[in-house]
Amino acid sequence: MIDVVCVGESMALVTPDPPAPLSQGGRMRLDVAGAESTVACYLAQLGVHAAWVSRVGDDPLGELLRSRIASYGVEVLCEVDKSAPTGVFFKNPGLTTSVHYYRAGSAASRLGPDTPVPDGEITHLSGITPALSDSCARLVDRLLASRRCSFDVNYRPGLWPVATAAPVLRELAGRAAIVFVGLDEARLLWGVSNPAEVRDLLPAPEVLVVKDGAVGATSFHPGGIDFGAAPTIAVVEPVGAGDAYASGYLAGLMRRLPEADRLGLGHRLAGAALRVTGDVALLTEDIS
Repeated sequence: MIDVVCVGESMALVTPDPPAPLSQGGRMRLDVAGAESTVACYLAQLGVHAAWVSRVGDDPLGELLRSRIASYGVEVLCEVDKSAPTGVFFKNPGLTTSVHYYRAGSAASRLGPDTPVPDGEITHLSGITPALSDSCARLVDRLLASRRCSFDVNYRPGLWPVATAAPVLRELAGRAAIVFVGLDEARLLWGVSNPAEVRDLLPAPEVLVVKDGAVGATSFHPGGIDFGAAPTIAVVEPVGAGDAYASGYLAGLMRRLPEADRLGLGHRLAGAALRVTGDVALLTEDIS
């Protein structure tokens, strides 16, 4: 059996190289990015049997996604859609880095309840997928109803407003076995101010991990409550740290590590992500 099955959209990522505003044009770097595939890539590097289930276009960008993600050791289980494109987004560096998505009508937005998803010990989902389309939302609903799932809230303001997303993400998270949420996004979505209030809002998940940036992460689990302080990191780019944290925690879960060690492994993976400009860091040093 696959250890962790990660389900969701990945896209081609275009970034100015060297970093500069997109409006200046010039040389660009083409890469891949996606919350669920990023989790799979880190898990595979840690020796966990991870699979990525998605849908890509019958185009060079879809080929890039499949080959790049597979290169980390991930089992890639992608449908190829001959009538819809692979999504793409652009990173716009500046005083505040912004991103610009071109994903409407993408092949991945056609994922649905009939999409084949193999069994795994854990099925990993994020709050991005239900915002992509009605069919994607039905897929997430089906998996939460039939699998042991981990769910990263992963709120994306560009996909849906708070008023729409807040009740949906709360309901979906409440049905998962393991939930990851940033305190900042929980505050934005639900008006909470501390991890205990998040737990009061989401009492059903077996494990709830509330991440508070550079402060640390609090885990509510059957054995009680654990807190793991975040190490001091010289941040190169913050993108991908949350997905890296989830992968570290899930790897610790697969290894049956104590809760404190799972939180620590999550922090070490997040630290690796914070030190690189891409979405996935190559784990060249032993951080396990």
